[in-house]
Amino acid sequence: MAFSLAPLLLHHEGVSEVARDALRSASIAPPESQNEALEHAARVLYEETDLECRDVRELVGLTEGTC
Repeated sequence: MAFSLAPLLLHHEGVSEVARDALRSASIAPPESQNEALEHAARVLYEETDLECRDVRELVGLTEGTC
């Protein structure tokens, strides 16, 4: 299991409501669809922040990939 800061981001006022909703959905997703939900959350964070793709993926506990 990868380390994730997603639980902390759920409560951070600097994270948009859309991104928090995506993170919340990922946190309650069944195991078979959790990776897809985390991918979506990473894309939302990437689009709504100035962070690099690899950084948002790392924040939510994903390995390298695209946003």
